[in-house]
Amino acid sequence: MLKFKKGDTVKITAGKDKGREGKIEKILPQEGLAIIPEVNIYKKHVKGFQGQKGGIYDLPRPLPFAKIALICPKCKKVTRVSFRFVGAEKVRVCAKCKKEIDTK
Repeated sequence: MLKFKKGDTVKITAGKDKGREGKIEKILPQEGLAIIPEVNIYKKHVKGFQGQKGGIYDLPRPLPFAKIALICPKCKKVTRVSFRFVGAEKVRVCAKCKKEIDTK
């Protein structure tokens, strides 16, 4: 089980966007990366080809899990994630307020 999920609010802890917040749009679990819109934006120069218009496009590049920290939805603090078993199910838990992060 991963510490981050799609839709989690995170804070950037390192790099050029340090201190900014955003929601995770996509997770790449094999590489340990997360794509957050409007964060870690780079320019890509694209040549026009078969109906696709050329130009300079802004693309969000993925950030490694080590450079982001989860913001707990309950206590609104930047926190680490721990795990706990509730019955036979494994759930994510905020390390600061000790409440479940995933409540259905």
